[in-house]
Amino acid sequence: MAAFKSIALIPAAGMGKRMGASINKQYLQLDGMPIVARTIAVFEASPLIESIYLVIPADEIPYCREHVVEACGFRKIAAIIPGGKERQNSVMNGLNAMREHVSDDDVILIHDGVRPLITEDLLRESIRTARLHDGALVAVPVKDTIKTVHGGVVSGTPPRETLWQAQTPQSFRFGKIFRAHLSAETDGFSGTDDASLVERTGGAVHIIRGDYRNIKITTPEDLILAEAFLSIMERERTQC
Repeated sequence: MAAFKSIALIPAAGMGKRMGASINKQYLQLDGMPIVARTIAVFEASPLIESIYLVIPADEIPYCREHVVEACGFRKIAAIIPGGKERQNSVMNGLNAMREHVSDDDVILIHDGVRPLITEDLLRESIRTARLHDGALVAVPVKDTIKTVHGGVVSGTPPRETLWQAQTPQSFRFGKIFRAHLSAETDGFSGTDDASLVERTGGAVHIIRGDYRNIKITTPEDLILAEAFLSIMERERTQC
């Protein structure tokens, strides 16, 4: 295959109301660093990633630039882009911002800004799979029995072995994900994640088995759990 680039697109434009904090959740401290900085740091340190596009609420861009990008000395940040009304709009803003700087075959890894415990191994497998298929979705099998419910009454119990919990990164060649987002925007379609937009256009998105520690920090309980996982992962690295 011809040479290609791997580029991270990190949407971090959510308001984080469920966290109940006085600042947006991406700036809360996780072991001495803002959560979003810890997320960026994984991609910054990876030799697989050429550049990073960060999507932030427009009014937070100066704060993020000073207190995250400059404070941490990140050098791979290609642009800080204002977010949109919804996450899907924010991702499209990011794709539009990088459009003139990438080729259709470059791999774009779309990763939640508040999911800081992603590993290098998952980045590598995501890139490999996205090169071979229409997309790569990091996910884990569900642990609990899931019920479908209508009007407060259980209407079904889908077989657990068919159910996976989607994580990020969700990775695609640029041409594939840009066209899927453009189609959704044109048709006024709102998807639950980026993979759903590719699925809608007939693309086959392949699963990569993820890590239960790759959590999205949404609630105060998640932050406590992330601190525990981070401590364990750092101990594992020092023992290698």
